[in-house]
Amino acid sequence: MSRLKSLYQDEIVDAMIKKFGYKNVMEVPKLEKIVINMGVGEARENAKILESAMKDIETITGQKAVLTKAKKSVANFKIREGMAIGCKTTLRGEKMYDFMDRLVNLALPRVRDFRGVSADSFDGRGNYALGIKEQLIFPEIEYDKVDKVRGMDVIVVTTAKTDEEARELLRLFGMPFAK
Repeated sequence: MSRLKSLYQDEIVDAMIKKFGYKNVMEVPKLEKIVINMGVGEARENAKILESAMKDIETITGQKAVLTKAKKSVANFKIREGMAIGCKTTLRGEKMYDFMDRLVNLALPRVRDFRGVSADSFDGRGNYALGIKEQLIFPEIEYDKVDKVRGMDVIVVTTAKTDEEARELLRLFGMPFAK
């Protein structure tokens, strides 16, 4: 069992019950899934770029990535419906807790001029979205083998009903929110 999951089961649940006064352990919010998404707009000219983006996501998460296709045609972006324009992967269970642990303790501290992540990136229903500017902050990515620096979106989906509950849950998991 990962360190974060065992921490969740003991200390985080107790702290959440104390702060929000839950009457039942099942009311305590928990992480549901983490979705890592990489939009690769240049993929319309060169399919190799998409393959390297998928390889990067698979290296970071340890799980196979899936292609995402355009839902609509957009003439200004030269995109037709059904074109492959990105990749994503959804983490649940053990891999989700391992990724969260690496994100908070290894990757985010490696960001240049890091002052914490925004505490305002909640969607109103207890989910958190985080944009990462470069995949190089993850220790699994070898700098020499990177063809192009790409960003990605990390969406943390929780069972929390409000943003306040989700913010407290992520804070207890060690998410470094900016003051």
